[in-house]
Amino acid sequence: MSPDLQKQYEHVDAHTLIEGLRGMFENQAKAERYNISKFLFACKLTEGSPVSPHVIKMIGYIETLDKLGSELEDDQAIDVILQLLPASYALFILNYQMNGMEKILVELHGMLKTTE
Repeated sequence: MSPDLQKQYEHVDAHTLIEGLRGMFENQAKAERYNISKFLFACKLTEGSPVSPHVIKMIGYIETLDKLGSELEDDQAIDVILQLLPASYALFILNYQMNGMEKILVELHGMLKTTE
């Protein structure tokens, strides 16, 4: 915390301090959350590109959103990843959905690497 900011909150209670800091940084967090979700939902894998770095990047975006307070449930995150795969993964997606698989992101990543 900068010296000026410390001096500003030197004689206030914890609640006032937290509320003041939240007010200062809330808009910044909203902007970051917007940008990360924009990157995530635009993260379409192009046909023939390797799947592993793509999924790792998407998992990174999902984890960042979690840290910013916009948590996606595992099934929602998996839906997003599957929707952004190219047509060559259609059979994998169909098999995943038909078998009612319940996987976490790391397991999905492994399955996609094997399929590739």
